Amino acid sequence: MHAVIRRYEGVTDPAEAGRRVNEEFLPLIRQVRGFVAYYFVDAGGGVVVSTGFFEDRAGAEESTERAGGFVRDRLAELLPNPPQITAGEVVARS
Repeated sequence: MHAVIRRYEGVTDPAEAGRRVNEEFLPLIRQVRGFVAYYFVDAGGGVVVSTGFFEDRAGAEESTERAGGFVRDRLAELLPNPPQITAGEVVARS
């Protein structure tokens, strides 16, 4: 299993960003082959963190491409700064 974590800072409206992610992005990400789960967290202070889990690296990489396009097209005014991205193989889980 592979995970992709994206941390966005300077988010202007986390609630609206979450609404758009829930209504528009989740249907797109669920189509990625190997999709397992996705979470979008309002961490407070203008920070949101998304975490996606996929069966393999290819799915994780595709999710990053889709997320980039979605942010550019639908969230640019809410997420004005590029994310910090951490990705890799899940080596422990419960």
